[in-house]
Amino acid sequence: MNLFSFLKKNQSLYEINEITKMCNSGINHSNVYERIEVFDEEVTEELSQNYKNILQVLGEDVSREGLNKTPERVAKAMQFLLQGYKTDPVEILRSAMFKEDYRQMVIVKDIEIYSMCEHHLLPFFGKAHVAYIPNGTITGLSKIARVVDVFARRLQVQERLTSQIKDCIQDTLKPLGVAVVIEAQHLCMQMRGIQKQHSITTTSDFTGAFQKDATRDEFIKLISTKFS
Repeated sequence: MNLFSFLKKNQSLYEINEITKMCNSGINHSNVYERIEVFDEEVTEELSQNYKNILQVLGEDVSREGLNKTPERVAKAMQFLLQGYKTDPVEILRSAMFKEDYRQMVIVKDIEIYSMCEHHLLPFFGKAHVAYIPNGTITGLSKIARVVDVFARRLQVQERLTSQIKDCIQDTLKPLGVAVVIEAQHLCMQMRGIQKQHSITTTSDFTGAFQKDATRDEFIKLISTKFS
């Protein structure tokens, strides 16, 4: 049974559509989650000088055409990649919480993640699969993906990233259970060190109902099913 068939069996399409519309309507997200468009000049200047020093120590000529603006570009790139420190993921969920008597599994899968390994400052990237079973309260579907993004846009290890997403949803929504699985490739393993280019790391964390074998198995089956 694919995901579409599962949903039809457990709830009418009308009800599903109504929940989805309610989750995503009437919410002003502008003050909750913003991507950086204007960079802090003081931070950019300090970072730029540090990156310039790094390049010089490595033997590069930072005045040459290809590098003369690189320190500033990298300074802005790092502020973008690590912007998650400036956003409270709890407030993202609270901005779209609704009372709803729906107590079946809600899954948002294949959420792209891009994060930075705190050990080598190299990227790791992949997908997150997140589910929860509401206990009288649901949240906007996009908010799950935004929570993932906020935690990912920090210096991270995959294990902590997995647990932080789980804890945030569990503590804020108080659901019957939360499940988080992340599959990622780490450039610190592929470009350096052991240099295993095809290795994939999988982490998982579960609470409540998902600690039961049957519920956890259903979740794993559903995230493994291709939507058609």
